[in-house]
Amino acid sequence: MPARELTPAELARRCDAASLQIDLPLPAAAQAIVGQPRAAAAVEFAISTARPGHHLFVAGPPGSGRRALVRHAVQAQVRMQGVQRSDWVYVHQFALAHKPIALELPAGRGAALRQDMQSLVRDLRTMIRTLFESEEYATEVERIDAEFKERAEQAFIEVGKEAHRRGLAMVRTPVGFTVAPQKDGEVMPPQVFESLPEAERTALQQAMAEVQEQLVRALRASMRLRKDHADRVRELSRSMTRVAAEHAMEDIREHYADLPRVIAWFDTVCADVVDHADDFRATEDDAGGASGEDHADLSRYEVNLLLDATAGEGGPIVEADLPSHPNLVGRVDHVARFGMLLTDFRLIKGGLLHRANGGYLLIDAVKLLTQPFAWAALKRALLRGEICIESLAEQFGASSTMQLEPEPIPLKVKVALVGSREVCALLQAYDEEFDQLFRVVADLGDDMPRAADTVRELAATLCAQAHAAGLLAPSAEALARTIDHGARMAEDSTRLTAQVRRLLDVLHEADHIARAKRQDRIGADEVDEAIAARRQRAGRVAERLHDAVARGILMIDTAGQRIGQVNGLSVYEIGSERFGAVIRISATTRFGHGEVIDVQRETHLGGPVHAKGVMILSAYLAARFSRQAPHALLGSLVFEQTYGMVEGDSASLAELSALLSSIGDVPVRQGWAVTGSVNQFGDAQAVGGVNEKIEGFFELCAARGLDGTQGVILPQANVAHLMLRDDVVAAVAAGRFMLRAVASIDEVLEVLTGLPAGDPSRIDEDTVNGRVARRLRSYAMIRRGEPRALRRQAVRRAVRPGGEENSP
Repeated sequence: MPARELTPAELARRCDAASLQIDLPLPAAAQAIVGQPRAAAAVEFAISTARPGHHLFVAGPPGSGRRALVRHAVQAQVRMQGVQRSDWVYVHQFALAHKPIALELPAGRGAALRQDMQSLVRDLRTMIRTLFESEEYATEVERIDAEFKERAEQAFIEVGKEAHRRGLAMVRTPVGFTVAPQKDGEVMPPQVFESLPEAERTALQQAMAEVQEQLVRALRASMRLRKDHADRVRELSRSMTRVAAEHAMEDIREHYADLPRVIAWFDTVCADVVDHADDFRATEDDAGGASGEDHADLSRYEVNLLLDATAGEGGPIVEADLPSHPNLVGRVDHVARFGMLLTDFRLIKGGLLHRANGGYLLIDAVKLLTQPFAWAALKRALLRGEICIESLAEQFGASSTMQLEPEPIPLKVKVALVGSREVCALLQAYDEEFDQLFRVVADLGDDMPRAADTVRELAATLCAQAHAAGLLAPSAEALARTIDHGARMAEDSTRLTAQVRRLLDVLHEADHIARAKRQDRIGADEVDEAIAARRQRAGRVAERLHDAVARGILMIDTAGQRIGQVNGLSVYEIGSERFGAVIRISATTRFGHGEVIDVQRETHLGGPVHAKGVMILSAYLAARFSRQAPHALLGSLVFEQTYGMVEGDSASLAELSALLSSIGDVPVRQGWAVTGSVNQFGDAQAVGGVNEKIEGFFELCAARGLDGTQGVILPQANVAHLMLRDDVVAAVAAGRFMLRAVASIDEVLEVLTGLPAGDPSRIDEDTVNGRVARRLRSYAMIRRGEPRALRRQAVRRAVRPGGEENSP
């Protein structure tokens, strides 16, 4: 069937502004996402289930509402069931100082515990200091002192009496007491002692030794008495401190009686206060010096409030901006003191997992994976069900400072990763633990159906988000133009892009234009200007290409006829903007061994998909024209004046047209450009970027002057994808530009050459396929080695009047 000429109504499907009357406020317009029921159901399931391992990966393109979808589902879940979150604190463990204890308290009571402990320490300071300054304590200590003194003196009195009885005296020396002989109440000088008779001296020496031994025993007894005295004073202090501490802690114990682990820690606090009562006796002056500060350090009784669930530090959903290892699982800081790095439980800092514990954690997958050790730490926490604050330096043996081992905190969190489908696929393929943890994948589509309800929902969402961003209200016409742009972004008139953020970006720019015009609403003209401005900002390369064509640097014909030369169309992408360009495709053919040379591939400037397309052309030619004869064609294809990589098969329809034109010596009208791919049976197949390609050729023809003989040939399957600009539609409506939809290569040939395609099994000079068949048959006879005269005779016999073929 012949190629079909497209009508202006088929070139763009415009949205009806009358159906987009949106009233503010919008109760349901701030929906998280539009037109993605499958992904929304997956997210709702993951958020609502409490089963382990059912964490969520939201896969989709940027700007498609991945984060908003999770937020919406979490808010709905919280409205139905609420969120139970707790405070977490770290406190000192008196038995093992390097292993702080983690305590869980109901929301709001962590800060209260910290305040209560501060008050308790102040009260204990006052009570214990007052206690030790009391008359009762002083009287009891004096009684113990007097008892000790009496017992100690009595022992020495007994020794003194014995010494006096035996003619000896007790003498105090710088190092203690000793025994010496005496005479007339005075210590006997050494020379007098030496002058005594030997028997008397011996008796005195014996007496001195015995009394000295008795004195040593008395001194030892005195030391034991001192120890007993210290023990009794210490026990007095402990007993009185215990009474004071228990009295001071009565209220705090009663207040936290419902928390057994907190009560157990209070027991250790009380025991430590009793053991270190002197720390509470230090005055402010005592704490001024370094030694006094060390002696009276009461920081071990403080409470490190790691997470306050009532202070906005988390949930129900925490979004990770920088999911590094320390930001994720927490860290332990150090302080420099006396030239050393020291730490304690007060320097433990919580991470994102602590903040999200009991709620939901939303993380960008790429940010997480690009942070060293963060992905492994997250998996470890989820698999263990607890948060371990780990030091990377200690793990790798690179730390020489004191390290803490905080008690792990039980983890109950729902993690949602957001990323592209490629990242999700890589994790599924290369991380065996990924599927164990992230069993729910919400796959957001790139586009959505353009149904009437979807269009209204999208318009309402755009209105709501524009209102939330402080933009002027868009008119119905502006919304219609924005939605039309969304269909163009989706490359399908029956679908809409799911990247709502990019549509909102257009409204942001349109708002700027409207405000510059001092308007109170965004109109359709402002949306058109914003879209045109975006195209113009990214148009430097397009302008250079058009200028090169206009100056004849890039040789493109848009009039006349040429053999083996067809205008192909390509698409360039600059950031988020795309534009079409025209490329001359040329083909040469000759006798050979059944091969079509792809010059781009031979020069390593063609990709695998393009090479595949050229191989399909070779298969088509051999199957259609050389079923019963050798395929003796040698052809070559090239994209003229291209110096970079060429990839894709969207020009294979044009390439095949150029080859057939060259084989049959059939001129091709240069006013046409061709886009589309082709299969082995000659069927035209849809390609991408059809709008940009058509507009690129239209701009070139318009610059040279539209004369009604120019146009673009495209596959019939691409008609539904058309969302062309208004100027292109107007030119078609005025008959100055044409679009033809084709289903096969034969229809393309008829438009390009003005000749019937014909039957490839019939040699007919009046058809394109007949001329091609004649040339290929002559190549086949050369291949078989038949003489020239026989070849000419065979060709003449093969053609009957009217173009019918004699079957040999």
